Amino acid sequence: MKYKNLREVVDQLRSAVKAHGKQADTIEKHIDSMDNSPMKKYKSDAQRKAIYASKAESAMKKKGLWDNIHAKRKRIKAGSGEKMRKRGDKGAPSAKDLKESQTKK
Repeated sequence: MKYKNLREVVDQLRSAVKAHGKQADTIEKHIDSMDNSPMKKYKSDAQRKAIYASKAESAMKKKGLWDNIHAKRKRIKAGSGEKMRKRGDKGAPSAKDLKESQTKK
């Protein structure tokens, strides 16, 4: 990227010609969407890639309990900062849930 500060580009467009105002508006919208991006919370490219990979994998097949567990372990390994819930915590799978996920239906 040639310009480090996109806000300066917007200022230059606004001051150049009246016709460039629409382009400046479009760029400002993109800057705002980048600032509010949910991917911004991830600190490294490895974390972003792990999230994209887990989303791509989940789109291909039906998700189940073990798919969710493996995806979370992968995100944790990539450095997402998440933690696995302990047995008995609210929202953690119970022993019954784990047993049901292992049986064929």
